[in-house]
Amino acid sequence: MTTALDRTRTKRPRHHAIKGSRPGFLVYGLLLAWFLGSSYPLWWSFVAGSSTNSVLTLPYPPLLPGGQFWQNASEVFATIDFWKALGNSIIVSSAITVSVLFFSTLAGYTFAKLKFRGRNGLMLFVVLTLAIPTQLGIIPLFILMKQFGWTGSLGAIIVPTLVTAFGVFFMRQYLVDVIPDELIEAARVDGASSIGTFWYVGLPAARPAMAVLGLFTFMTAWTDYLWPLIVAGSNPTLQVALSQLQSARYVNYTVVLAGAVLATIPLLLLFIVAGRQLVSGIMAGAVKG
Repeated sequence: MTTALDRTRTKRPRHHAIKGSRPGFLVYGLLLAWFLGSSYPLWWSFVAGSSTNSVLTLPYPPLLPGGQFWQNASEVFATIDFWKALGNSIIVSSAITVSVLFFSTLAGYTFAKLKFRGRNGLMLFVVLTLAIPTQLGIIPLFILMKQFGWTGSLGAIIVPTLVTAFGVFFMRQYLVDVIPDELIEAARVDGASSIGTFWYVGLPAARPAMAVLGLFTFMTAWTDYLWPLIVAGSNPTLQVALSQLQSARYVNYTVVLAGAVLATIPLLLLFIVAGRQLVSGIMAGAVKG
């Protein structure tokens, strides 16, 4: 004779019997199509950069590169001071990335875990600044840099972007839930100061988000063109130096594309080197227990 308990057990869904299914061919096909569509512009730039200008007049673009990439690259090196511009870009992007990571994490931790008067209003003000176009502040910012005597130096490029509103908002949204309040209280009971609590509790918990923010901050600083063009002067970054490959009379687009490929190589190396650490950091922050 079946009891009510047995009938309840028979009606209960067996979640343990459900097994995770692997992605099918449709998922892999969509990922492959997305990868090919995203990488094709870079590949075509390499194909055109290793050919002559005649390749640009063909009815169908070629799929295989030519044999003149190093010849076009040597013309890039002869036209601009490539290595100086590369060093400037590395200095600027690295300094901006380190500064944004530190100050954004510190401010995000403060807004997320420290209670003080006006916290929500200040955070709202930070978020509202994201709606202001960057171009509106270029003229007053240039006047300020000129008054400081910084125009023509790398400091004029670095200082205005030492911290970003997006970085503060991103780190605040991440840290507000990932750090339990009990952990902060325990650190204070053990005698840790506010800075010590941030250093030993906040920073380790923020590493996955810092990896993501750092990668995209470096990429944004590396590809920035407008502000370095205005204020760099005789110390151009790589993107500004590449614009010197174009003249008013004649533009050899294969040389320009070869320079663009050379400027993209450091970013590709960064993604290759930091890609595994980035994914592992994200998974470490997502898996708990």
